[in-house]
This record gives sequence, C-alpha cells and structure tokens, in this order.
Amino acid sequence: MKRILLALFVAITLALPSLALAEDKPKVAFVYVGPVGDGGWTYAHDLGRQELDKIGVETTYVESVPETDAERVLRNLARRGYDIIFTTSFGYMDPTEKVAKQFPDTVFMHCSGFKTADNMGNYFARMYQARYLAGMVAGLTTKTDRIGMIGSHPIPEIIRHINAFTLGAKQVNPRAQVQVLWVNSWFDPAKENAAANTLMDNGADIVSITTDSAAATQAAEKRGLYAIGNDSDMTLYGPKAHLTANVFNWGIYYKHVYNLVKEGKWEASSDWWGIETNAVDLSPYGEMVPQRTRQMVDAVKSRLIEGKFRVFTGPIHNQAGELVIDQGEIPSDQELLSMNYFVEGVLGEIPQ
Repeated sequence: MKRILLALFVAITLALPSLALAEDKPKVAFVYVGPVGDGGWTYAHDLGRQELDKIGVETTYVESVPETDAERVLRNLARRGYDIIFTTSFGYMDPTEKVAKQFPDTVFMHCSGFKTADNMGNYFARMYQARYLAGMVAGLTTKTDRIGMIGSHPIPEIIRHINAFTLGAKQVNPRAQVQVLWVNSWFDPAKENAAANTLMDNGADIVSITTDSAAATQAAEKRGLYAIGNDSDMTLYGPKAHLTANVFNWGIYYKHVYNLVKEGKWEASSDWWGIETNAVDLSPYGEMVPQRTRQMVDAVKSRLIEGKFRVFTGPIHNQAGELVIDQGEIPSDQELLSMNYFVEGVLGEIPQ
C-alpha cells in the first residue's frame, strides 16, 4: 500500500510543472480609439479580439479612449495584470512607449506606429494592397469618372491608402479622379455624412472613406449612388450601395502574437503583414458588381498574393506631374511608411 501511495505521489509531483504550464494562459487587453460598434476600424479589431475569446483566452477592452487619456488607461490595464496589451491607434504610440518602460514584464503591441522597445512591438497590415483592388472596383463602376474620398487625418498611412486606391482606379479607368475631403477625425458620423453629401454634390457617384463609421455608405444608399467601405464589411448599412470594402482580418495576427507570448518565443519586432496572409482582403462584392469586374479584380489579387505585382511600381507621378518613383522602381517599406505626397489623379491637398 505504501508503495502504491508513493508511486501516486511521484506521478502527481512530476505532473505538476506541465500542469502549471498548461494553465499559464496570458491575459490580453485591447485599447480602442472608437466604439466597438463603429462598423469600421474598431469593429474590425474587436472581431479579432473575439477570435481569441473563441480559443479560450481571457480578454478585455476599453473603447473610445481619447489619445490624450491613453497613458492612464494603459497603466491601469498593466496594473490589473494583463500580460499582452494591444493599442490600436496611431496616436497611442508615445503613451504606449512610456507605459511599456514602467511595466517591463508586460508585452505591448502598438498598431500602425514605428517605435519598438524590449517589451514593445508594432504591427500593421498592408491595407494599401486591398485599397488598390477597391480602387479598381470604383474605376470600373463610376459613370462620372469622379470618386469621392473622405480623409480622416493627413498622416502617411492615410496618404498611402488614398494613393493606392487612386492608382487602382486609374489603372482600369485613366479618366478617373479621386476627390479628397478631410474631416480631421477618425470617427464622427455627422461630419462623415456631411462630407459624403458634399462629394456627391460635386459629381462623385461613388464615395469611399478612410474614416471609421458607415455614414458615407448610408448617405450613398439614400441617394441611389455607390460606396466602398473601410476596414470591415459595411453591406448591412447600405446593401444597394455597398460595392465592396477593404477589410482587416486581425484575428489571424492576434492569435499569432498570443501563441508566441504563451510559448515564450515573443520578441519585439515590426510586423507588416500582406494580402498573402489574409490579414487584408476585400469583402464580398455587392450584387451590382458585374462578373467582368470581379474577374479583373480577382486576377490582380491573385498576382498580389503570388508576389508577381507590387502596387507602387514606377513610373508614378505626383499631382504636379513630377516623376516620384522611377520606371520599374519599387519603393522601400520605409519610403511607403513616410509617404507625404498625392499621386496624379488625386484632387485635393495635404494639409500642412
């Protein structure tokens, strides 16, 4: 009997370390700049968070956090014992860096920025690839050759996305022009609605956005015109207007980071995943999009996935007609991340 008890004790003792490791599941927190119901940017990130929930990860989020209040929110989450904290707005970069220094045992991941530290990485996805495809849809659909674009903030990320969209539109329709109207906000449905109507009053029969709400899609639906959504599928808000949307699939990346941390393999890095990973894509086409358009866009998408096509391949000219990317040249990631000019075909200025 003693031998049996001893054997059981040894077996249980040997099993304890692996049991503890199996139960060591990092807790994950998210900080959002908008509400989870915005239908766009924050909604897309929260769908990614929900992918972690589905595999049994403990998660939480704080929504509608002003960038000026991010430091306090981050510090509070770190003190509450969250092991991984994702900060999902460009303006959170400096607060994330500051709080990361105060909590060296916490992993911080900042979206769309460029700073790193021992326990802070950054990440984004090459949305400009999906933007190019969405631009093709717009260029093939427009009858007025005028496409409206609501600009959020004039930062390189948004400038790059507008340029990619314009290049896609002009590739299939050299007459196409993209008129930009800035609202200086990520999420303001009233401003976005007003901007959409102004653009349509100026002749745009399609309006796209770099903002977060579905207000433009709703405005286009009311006027019998078309819209292209941003960051997530916005069909629900205007089924007769919504041609497609450039979308993020953040769950793929969030599970990747979680597993690295859990396995003790995480290291600070700058990740910029492309369409070949499915981190970005187009939402399903609206019923009004012809089969020919779908085939043309899907063919280019396949070339992007295979690495046979690059969106920003020269020659590319700026608004003034000056050559900014030489024939056959492909700009570096650093050049793309610091883009500060509009390409030919964009109507509007970049505020200084």
